[in-house]
Amino acid sequence: MNRLKPAELTLVSYFLTALLAVIPIHSVSATAGGIEVRVTDDDELRRAVANAKPGSTILLAPGQYRGGLSFHRLQGTAQQPIVIAAADVRQPPVIAGGNTCLHLIQPAHVELRNLIFQGARGNGLNIDDGGSQNKPAQHIVLRNLTIQNIGSNGNQDGIKLSGLADFQIQNCTVKRWGQKGSGIDMVGCQRGTVSGCTFLEGDKIFGNGVQMKGGSRDITVSRCRFDNAGGRSINIGGSTGLEFFRPEPAGFEARDITVSDCTFIGSMAAIAFVGVDGAHVHHNTIYRPTKWVLRILQENRQSSFVPSRKGRFTNNLIVLRSNEVGEVVNIGSQTAPETFEFADNWWYCLDRPERTRQLVRLPTQETGGSYGQDPKFKNLRGGDFSLQTESPVKDAGTRHIEAPK
Repeated sequence: MNRLKPAELTLVSYFLTALLAVIPIHSVSATAGGIEVRVTDDDELRRAVANAKPGSTILLAPGQYRGGLSFHRLQGTAQQPIVIAAADVRQPPVIAGGNTCLHLIQPAHVELRNLIFQGARGNGLNIDDGGSQNKPAQHIVLRNLTIQNIGSNGNQDGIKLSGLADFQIQNCTVKRWGQKGSGIDMVGCQRGTVSGCTFLEGDKIFGNGVQMKGGSRDITVSRCRFDNAGGRSINIGGSTGLEFFRPEPAGFEARDITVSDCTFIGSMAAIAFVGVDGAHVHHNTIYRPTKWVLRILQENRQSSFVPSRKGRFTNNLIVLRSNEVGEVVNIGSQTAPETFEFADNWWYCLDRPERTRQLVRLPTQETGGSYGQDPKFKNLRGGDFSLQTESPVKDAGTRHIEAPK
């Protein structure tokens, strides 16, 4: 068994004594990794977070806590992150209300786990660099969070990230966010992953499930489920005012973005490439988009920006209806659709299988595509988009199916 050294025990005792002096707490204990604080009400939570040090773990008892929380420079370390989590994962605490449920400004090495955020007037969870474009928020982990019933008919987001680097968002659920907002909205974010998440009940025309813009780059979205998650399920790029780019405008809204192994159900378009300079969308299952499968657009018309270009759309499984999809690819002006690559996708028109190939009009010649053959899903009525053992599909569609939540 690992034991603390005398010097380490002295240091832990020092921090524990300091915390006891300033925080009326429900429970405080020392662990090998730092201080564990258990809180049961609003005041205890605010004080515990305000006084957190590297290695602090703040555990919230079941119940509801008042939103509108804002903390500046909550700073852990790589070896000792600051953790805010549920004391009982079977009864996640709820942080409710406020303009934003929780706002972290210039945090580093912070983990949020097994929490519910709901009912904010603005954004549910906001993490940003405080406007300091050269000092990003960094090393954030969001795991097993639920963000729901956020905002109203405006640009309010479930999770708003601005100037965040090196992050992981895992197994989160975002539902019912602002009509013109996003489930997750990223501005100038880099080196991040969104995996195993579910986005549902967004607006049917406006908004997005996930948006990456404002100079965002090196981001992967994988193994997620988008169930009617806004007008564009994923918006790779967007339209950002120059003053909001991080660290500065570099001629693109988004670059080096990967979307893989996701399931898309409904939405006007599953994917939009908007002011993109390179993105790869592969091994996804797209079921019955209501207007387009994908869009190639240019919304930021600054002369220094490249036309939306270098998108790759490969090994996807697309099922559509001819009376719902007007055109498979919607192409806007000032874009470079001739630079896009299409390969090894499986296309199937539910109501007119024999016309599938005629319906699939792409801006460049596809290599290795398949058209008009039923992929044979296991249980569409039950929301199961995995394939039957006798399915003819080879190396297309989602390789990892997330069950509906």
